[in-house]
Order: sequence, then C-alpha cells, then structure tokens
Amino acid sequence: MSSLIGKVLAKAGSVEPPVPFAGRGFLRQSMMDGGADPTSYMRAYGASGTVFSIVSMLARQTAKKDWHLYRSQPQDGRRRYTTGDKGSDQRTEVIKHQAISLWHRPNPWTTGFQFRELGQTYLDLTGEDYIVVGYDPRATFPMSLWQVRPDRMEPVPSRDEYLQGYIYSGPSGERVPLQPHEVIQLRYPNPFDPYHGLGPIQSILVDIDAARYSAQWNRNFFLNSATPGGVIQVDKRLSDDEWNEFTNRWRETHRGVGAAHRVAVLEQGATWVPNAHSMRDMDFGGLRNVGRDVIREAFAMHKSILGTADDVNRANAVTAQEHFESFLLTDRLDRWKDVLNCSYLPLFGSTGEGVEMDYEDPVTSNREADALELKSKAQAAQLLVAAGYDAHDVLETVGLPDMAVAEKATQEPALPPNWVAAPPAPAEGGDDEQQKAALEALMARQLAWNKAGA
Repeated sequence: MSSLIGKVLAKAGSVEPPVPFAGRGFLRQSMMDGGADPTSYMRAYGASGTVFSIVSMLARQTAKKDWHLYRSQPQDGRRRYTTGDKGSDQRTEVIKHQAISLWHRPNPWTTGFQFRELGQTYLDLTGEDYIVVGYDPRATFPMSLWQVRPDRMEPVPSRDEYLQGYIYSGPSGERVPLQPHEVIQLRYPNPFDPYHGLGPIQSILVDIDAARYSAQWNRNFFLNSATPGGVIQVDKRLSDDEWNEFTNRWRETHRGVGAAHRVAVLEQGATWVPNAHSMRDMDFGGLRNVGRDVIREAFAMHKSILGTADDVNRANAVTAQEHFESFLLTDRLDRWKDVLNCSYLPLFGSTGEGVEMDYEDPVTSNREADALELKSKAQAAQLLVAAGYDAHDVLETVGLPDMAVAEKATQEPALPPNWVAAPPAPAEGGDDEQQKAALEALMARQLAWNKAGA
C-alpha cells in the first residue's frame, strides 16, 4: 500500500492537477446573493447608459487595434530588450499564415473587428468569453471562429483532468458537448470559481438596479399624472361596482401627463391624503449621479473619457487619456495576447510553433516627450563618442538608428556676393591724388558691403 507522500510525488510529474478542483456534484458558484447569472449581467448593458457607454468604449477601442504575427525570439538564451519593429532589434513579421488570416476574418459572416468587439463586450459584462473553434474533417487546423453567449456555455470539470470539456445549450434547448480543443475561453480571475470569470458588473449589479429603479420611478411619476402619489380615504366600505366606477373615473380624469394638475372632485366624504415624501425628498438626481460614479470606479474609467467635462481641464484630460490607453486598453490587449499565444496558436500544430501574435501599441505618441527623449539620447551619444567609444556601438546602446558618421569639414566663412576687396593702403609720403583714389575705393567697398548685407 503506497503512502500519501508517494501518491503526491507520483502526480508531481504529470499534467493532472495534484488536488481536486471540483467535487462530484459541481455547482456553479456566484459572488452575488440571489444566484445572479450571466444573463443578468448582460441585461445591464441595455439597462444603464453609463454601463453601455463604458463597455462599448472599451470594446471598440480594444477591437480596432491591428494584430501581427512574428517569429518568436531565439531559444538559445538570448533575450530581446525591445519589442518594437524599428531599430537595431527589429522583429520579423510573418505575412502569410492561417492563424493571422483567420484572426482577421474569423468566419464568412463576421469581420475581425466585429469578432473582437463582441468578445470584449462579453468579457467586460460577464467576466468571461467563449470562442468555439470550427474544424474541417479534411484539415487538422482551425477553419473558423465563433463567438457564443457566455450564459449558454458551461465548463464540465473533472476531478482527474481538471477540465473534461464544455456543454453548449442552444436556443432550442439542445445540448452540444464540446472537447477542450474546440473552445477557447477568456476570463477574469474569480476567487470562488476556477472555471468561471468575475467581471466588474458583478460587483456593482445592485447599484445598477438602484439606478434603473430610480429612472422607472421618475417615468411613472409622469405617467401617473405628474404629481406625487397619495391615498384616497373614504369613511365607508365601497361595493365592487362603486369601487370600479370610482377608479375608472379617476384614471380617465387624472392619469397621464396631459391630465396633470386637474382639479379633483371627491364624493361621499372621500379625502385626499398625499404621500409624506416628495420628489425633492427622494433626491433621485443625486442618487443617479452616485450610481454613475460607482460604475466608473468599477471599471477604473475617468469621466472625461465618457465626454463628461464639468470639472475637466487639459492637464487631467491628457492624464485620463494616458491612463485609458496605458492601463485599460493595454491590460485587455495583453489578456487577448496571452490567450492567443497559449491557447490559439497551439491549435495549428507545428505551424503554430516558433511564432507569436502581438498587437500594435495603443498608446498615443506624446510629441513633447518624444522630443525630450531624442534630445537626451543625442546628448548621451555625444558624450560617449567624445569619450572615445565607437560611434556605431554608441548609437545601438542609446537606442538611435545607425547613421553614417561624416567628417567635420573646415571652411572659411562665406563672404557677401558683392564684396569688394579693399585696395592697398597708400604708401607713406605719396601724393594727394593717390590718397584720394584710395579713399574713394574704400568708400565704394563700404557701399557694396552695405548693399550686400541688406
């Protein structure tokens, strides 16, 4: 009988998980009380204008970035210190490859932009995104990619192999089993469930519902006569016929915006008792503003990115753009890049080895910062060259392109085009005529000099 330590050591070298991640009766765990599901998270997209604005902005900006396929860095111990496509360490791009062609056109009915936009929308709403890979029986590599709704896909955990596959529930209730290589999953980390993601919407679903209910309350305020609600109090019990007649008359006379502020006539001792809370007491405007701030905080989105410019100046607007591009967009693109290189390219077998996918830098170039960086590099190169180092090695060290070094040429300063040489000074003891001629020549030379300077 083997010991517990022996069993642990036996599993250490295998790809199977050393401990079980799922029980025999695995149930989907949720962060929200009440058992909220991905369908509720996706409904928030159409229930809140702030959620729609943020999620659509992130999805569009993430999807519009172009992707390229490059040869991977050498595996002989050398490291590439730059991932740029310009300079001394330039990467080699792969132009023709099924992986990059399929990524730009996933299927005949979807463009690459639409595919990535929908996937990022699912990811930010539900915390996970599922891509179903289509194969052709005549080929072993992927032939199409399809985005599916996260609420229709369910991972099937395995106690022995971690993940057995997926179950897709179709619109008509059909259940389609899928193998792990037929599905690519993107997800945000979930501390309660290793098989599902947790997105920003889950943390603010209550606040989104509060904002939606306040908007509905305001809408009903206008539909129900545009006056605060109240109670009609009578001193006796009404019969069914009296009740129906009274309520029908009240609705016909006072319901709707066009019937607002009409004078009401109450019969048989009935009195009107208004509500204790007015529109001002409820302060729904402040509630909705607080809801917007909570939603923006969940996505780490600056208000100026959404067009809110009540307290925005140029300085913090530029900072907001840099934060949006450097953190929000780059983080999402890095997540896509990680999944593409680790889960997508291996599906192409040997042709997917030795290559990597990468996106174009989303950060907008800062011309002032670029000018300061160029000046700093040029000064550093000048100091190193003056110290005696090789000019070509210096350019590579400071990150400047290799340039031919020209010899410094020494030449006399340029003379004015109408310059007239001064006549020789008259010899001492000369006659007056010679001195007069020399003075006239000097004056003519001065005039020509002045005209040339003008």
